[in-house]
Order: sequence, then C-alpha cells, then structure tokens
Amino acid sequence: MKTITLTRLGIVGLMMATPVFAHAATEPALAMAQETFFNQLASHCGKAFAGKVVSTDSADAAFRDKALVMHVRECSDTELKIPFHVGDDHSRTWVITKTAQGLRLKHDHRHQDGTEDKVTMYGGDTASVGSSQKQSFPIDQASIDNFMQNGLTQSVTNVWHMEVTPSTFSYLLTRENRHFQVDFDLSQPQTLPPVPWGHE
Repeated sequence: MKTITLTRLGIVGLMMATPVFAHAATEPALAMAQETFFNQLASHCGKAFAGKVVSTDSADAAFRDKALVMHVRECSDTELKIPFHVGDDHSRTWVITKTAQGLRLKHDHRHQDGTEDKVTMYGGDTASVGSSQKQSFPIDQASIDNFMQNGLTQSVTNVWHMEVTPSTFSYLLTRENRHFQVDFDLSQPQTLPPVPWGHE
C-alpha cells in the first residue's frame, strides 16, 4: 500500500494514495480539548490543502513565492504525520503525537535522498491543555541543544502553534521579533502532493 505524505510546497500532479490508519494498543488519556483538537486534524486524513503565508515578516519572502501544501497523510490513534510541501521542497513533515502529558509536535526534516537533516525532530510538548481549536508547543530542551549545536541561537525561544477550525488550519511560529503564519483552506481539498522525502 503506497502512501503519500505532505512535504514543503507545491501541488505536483495527481497521485493516488491510501491514507494509513493504525490502532495503538494503549492510547494516552488526553484532556477533552486536546482530544478534540487531535480528532479534528485526523478527520482530514488522506486529504491535502493549499495554504498561503499571512504573516508579514521579511524572513518569510521565500515562502510567499511558492505553492504551499499540507497533506494529512498518516494517521493512527496516537500519531499524525502531516507533510508540509513548499514548492519542490518535500523535506518537512509535522509529527503530532499523544503523550501521557498532552500533545507533542516534532518537525521531521529530511534530505532528498531520505537521510535526516542535522536539524530535525525539533519541537516541544504542550504546557497547558489549550483549547479544541488551538494548541501551543514551547521548545523542549533537546531542540534547544540541537539549535545551539547548529548555530541557530535565535531559535532557542521558539513556540509553535497550531489552530484548526472547520474551514482553516493554521501553523504558526513565534518568538521575540518573529511571527510566521501560514493558513490552509480546509474547504478545498487539493491534488495530493508527492511522497515526502524519506517516507516512501
């Protein structure tokens, strides 16, 4: 069974794929708001959606000029994998996992040959129950260490956010003097993007 995951950007040709559903033996008990948030995202499994940058930071210029597509590609009772495609760059996948404490967001970054980038699997865990529409993920210590080792000292106070409504999914990155936001239209499913790098 072939699956297709969401990478960085771009709608590239029609590809037929079957979303992956699995069932975990033991599922962490989440707060109702987090469970509802997770289930809202999971309800879009197998679909892809186009997005646009709505923030105005100059650092986001490269994203504004490319097609942005998210693909809710792999779904289980405890984990969602959502590739974020940016043009022809299929290196990014958001991984949302249930934990004993709440929800965890990690960013899986790969090279075109499928190998891991040296800056990968960074993110953090929820520090509060949030709401059924918004969850925030302050950076964890492992990610701070990774950023420091790779010269990304400006990123050690990152907080990532995800918001979902019936019509829109938003991915945000915030820190002092930095705000990035891309909104995806959930009302208009798109042609499925290619398989993300390293997830064939």
